[in-house]
Amino acid sequence: MSEAHHRPHWGVRRTLPPAVWTSINIVFSVNLGSFGERFGKRRVYGVTLILMVVCAICSGLSFGSTPNAVMGTLCFFRFWLGFGIGGDYTLSATIMSEYANKKTRGAFIAAIFAMQGVGIIFASLVPMTLSAIFLHFFPAPPFSSDHLRSTQPEADFLWRIVLMLGAIPALITYYRRMKMPETTRYTALIAGNAEQAALDMGKVLEMEIQAEQEKVAQFKSANDYSLLLGEFFRYHGLHLIGTMSTWFLLDIAFYSQNLTQKDIFPMMHLTSKAQKMNALEEVLQTSKAMLHVALCGTYPGYWFTVLFIEKMGRCLIQLIGFFMMSALMLIMEIEYEYLKDKNHILFATLYVLVFFFANFGPNSTTFVLAAELFPTRVRSTCHGLSAAAGKAGAIIGVFIVQSYMLDGDPKKIRSALIALAFTNMIGFFCTFFVTETTGKSLEEISGEDGRAAGRRESMMLMGDVRLDLSRRRRVNRPDSLLTSATSEVWGDSEGRCEEGEESFLIGNMVSPQACNLGAGMDVAQCCRGFRMC
Repeated sequence: MSEAHHRPHWGVRRTLPPAVWTSINIVFSVNLGSFGERFGKRRVYGVTLILMVVCAICSGLSFGSTPNAVMGTLCFFRFWLGFGIGGDYTLSATIMSEYANKKTRGAFIAAIFAMQGVGIIFASLVPMTLSAIFLHFFPAPPFSSDHLRSTQPEADFLWRIVLMLGAIPALITYYRRMKMPETTRYTALIAGNAEQAALDMGKVLEMEIQAEQEKVAQFKSANDYSLLLGEFFRYHGLHLIGTMSTWFLLDIAFYSQNLTQKDIFPMMHLTSKAQKMNALEEVLQTSKAMLHVALCGTYPGYWFTVLFIEKMGRCLIQLIGFFMMSALMLIMEIEYEYLKDKNHILFATLYVLVFFFANFGPNSTTFVLAAELFPTRVRSTCHGLSAAAGKAGAIIGVFIVQSYMLDGDPKKIRSALIALAFTNMIGFFCTFFVTETTGKSLEEISGEDGRAAGRRESMMLMGDVRLDLSRRRRVNRPDSLLTSATSEVWGDSEGRCEEGEESFLIGNMVSPQACNLGAGMDVAQCCRGFRMC
């Protein structure tokens, strides 16, 4: 709830100061990605959940003899809760990207992110339900009639219960997460343990996988460079600039709209003015308005991305989202007076569409692209850096944009809308720094398989290809970590196809040496029988 506390001599309704509000709502993307790469994604994943449970419960138990003391304690626990959520945010994306196959990877990662929409709905339903129950038993006059009695003492229990209930989802998922094996890519390419990687993959695929430690070691050494080395920036510098800049620019607009909802809703007549409500009524009405926006715009936007991301591609969805957000905000700026005074329904519709195209757009795709573009060794770190850049943009949006909207001055609000429209257009052009990842394996996107192939013609690509060109033999190739389908390929000592046999696949590219062109076959004919994952 937006009310921090009340003192009768103030004579005005008090709201949480912007700095404190920012501390509670924004600081949730501290980068734990590098810890995941150092100590293991699965292990850090569990730590983040424990931290979230403890801090959610402690937030509801915030103590102090003065309002400022309570607020300080609350900010302390919410900060550390944000630390845990930041790690969970990054590791959820990278773990799913390393488990999924290339045909459905984008939809799977987007579905992980879409569960945030479910959380937003429950974040509205829970306080709405509880405030209605509290209001039934503890009615009070509006703030304009009685400053003191309008803030029910029982409201102090309401926000505490709401915050502590946030520990339940984390508790529910803890057991299942601890049963998950470490991702095979981490075990093989970072930890360098081919035997454990083969064992974990075998459990997932329900088949026996032969470990080849020597090839794993060669692949690991070919891609063993850190984030700060020039080799990383040569291959992925523009990608990192692209993911950080687009996420930064998006969150300036997205979070400034999210965290000023309580100030925007009265303009759209979705809630009454604060002076005409008591504390519990304000929670009830604001929660209802947030639920309407979530159901009509936010939630559908997430699932549109899940449905269309593999068909349209990440970059196209991101470009459409940035462009439509910019256009809608520009329309609201041009027609602000008319929308505010004469057409509240159209105003609310445009506002809802901004959230729809944010989620069927850059809010989802920035999350997906940052989990796909980078090598295994630095994937979590780069995703964390991109997310942290986004939260830096959110802080700017809250401090600057909210300061323009708090007093309701139409000129300042229109100026803020123009600035946000311009910010989104910059994000549109920054999208061209990233490359499309649809239909490609993680190794193909990051270039890991190409660098390893340069070290040795014969290699093993964990999760995509197990290949041995040193002698003729039958090889089973798992299509992905999530399917048990295999392909049978044969070859002679020179790695050429024999008549009627399928070609070899190195990484995701057909080897020219693998086709028997001397028999009058072209590459397409030789390779037509091979089924890629």
